Amino acid sequence: MAPSTTTAILCTDLSFEWPDGKPVLEGFHLAVGPGRTGLIGLNGAGKSTLLRLLAGRLTPTSGTVRIGGEVGYLPQDLALETGLRVDEALGIRAQREALHAIESGDAAEQHFTVLGDDWDVEERARAALDKLGLAKLDLDRTTGELSGGEAVLLRLAAVLLRRPDVLLLDEPTNNLDRSARQRLYEAVSSFGGALLLVSHDRELLQYMDQIADLRDGEVTLYGGNFAAYEAAVAAEQETAERLIRNAEADVQRQQRDLVEANVRLARSASYGKRKSAQRNDPKILAGAFKRKAENTAGRVRGLHAERLAEARERLVAAEEAFHEDAEIRIDLPRTEVPSGRTVLSTENLRLSTGAAVKLELRGPERIALVGPNGAGKTTLLRTIAGELRPLEGVVNTISATRYLPQRLDLLDDALSVVDNVKALAPGIGDNLVRARLARFLFRGARAEQPAGTLSGGERFRATLAALLLADPPPQLLLLDEPSNNLDLASMRQLTESLESYRGALVVVSHDAEFLRRLGPTRWLRLDESGLAPVDPL
Repeated sequence: MAPSTTTAILCTDLSFEWPDGKPVLEGFHLAVGPGRTGLIGLNGAGKSTLLRLLAGRLTPTSGTVRIGGEVGYLPQDLALETGLRVDEALGIRAQREALHAIESGDAAEQHFTVLGDDWDVEERARAALDKLGLAKLDLDRTTGELSGGEAVLLRLAAVLLRRPDVLLLDEPTNNLDRSARQRLYEAVSSFGGALLLVSHDRELLQYMDQIADLRDGEVTLYGGNFAAYEAAVAAEQETAERLIRNAEADVQRQQRDLVEANVRLARSASYGKRKSAQRNDPKILAGAFKRKAENTAGRVRGLHAERLAEARERLVAAEEAFHEDAEIRIDLPRTEVPSGRTVLSTENLRLSTGAAVKLELRGPERIALVGPNGAGKTTLLRTIAGELRPLEGVVNTISATRYLPQRLDLLDDALSVVDNVKALAPGIGDNLVRARLARFLFRGARAEQPAGTLSGGERFRATLAALLLADPPPQLLLLDEPSNNLDLASMRQLTESLESYRGALVVVSHDAEFLRRLGPTRWLRLDESGLAPVDPL
């Protein structure tokens, strides 16, 4: 059955597992109509896998996928070949060559076959590039000079040029600077077909018509944008908590009633036995009384046991309805920096990119560092951390400085989470390390997992734990795009962790909402002219 005119994407009893037998989706169902749908869920829930199935990049183990029309798909972390021309990246080089040949007088049939009805291909390509802020790109230019953000927007332009009916986007704002994000937001808001995107970008999710929450292999649809979704989930959670409290009280009541019923039945049986002995009832009559009492007791016990089982079932159902995305709860008093203490200063600093930078941090300041891609933000952090040598000048920092790079490569994959933390805090005992890791949601066997087996969100949490629990504790923390590739629950856990951090903080991010939640004391912008204060985004 093909999708109806109101259904653009239809998954029926869809299942998929990896070659090693690990299941991702089982008996999955989804129906999405025209409009913009934001797909959210925990890391590892199967969001990217689902998009690859919809795009035909993966084959389902079983079940069906039906798409109403042409599909355009933009995967995350898509790299461009450096020698590729812009028109090749857009997929129109052959049409352009055919068009130019015809315009020069070559009427060979193959040129008309290649071009088809696409006589305005160059005009459409330039219009698509202009819409995404790439009007300066020459179609004959190679892509090697493009920034990461420009490369993503160019790939999006290539997808939109094919005029898809259904557009699939997987974390499209990763690594985009602020201006590139804004252009992508505008492209998403103006798309007229059916859009399904995976994103943790709260601002992008505000442009959605509905939110699809993928949890435990099932999707729940919520009408409205992300703010409406949060309000709806908060109301659901409040109801679920109330049902849990009521169900727990009911279980306790039924347990108490069952105990009281057993006591009454025992007393009644004892009383009946004494009365029968006093009357000197014949054995056959006493046996009949006993059997009758036992049958009655059995029915009473069965009734109360049944009520208790039903109460427990209601409790389980109420608990399953409650989404407990666990919270990180930590206290980091040893990271505190006295007000006025200098934690970072530069002297005549010139980065390897050529930018001149003058920067000083005092006390527990929080700096939001923004700027276009390629401006040197990562270079600045790595220079402060001592990983790169500047062209000129000096960086002075306190000794307790820690740097979290985008790559999350601080952990030794062969070591457990516990041993990775102990490597940065060798003077802290094993029991104390485990107790502190529990606050980061690594309890029991989870703390013994090798770092190489962790999911993306778990790896980030373990890396953050290793940094914040280091000895000496960091009093200057440098974070480079920490929110990239984190699901919304992990994003919340990150901000919770940083709320407990009492030292100085420098954070590079293109995610304005995330930065605002951290409560920066200063916003600085780095570009080719250097470092300068800016108004909050």
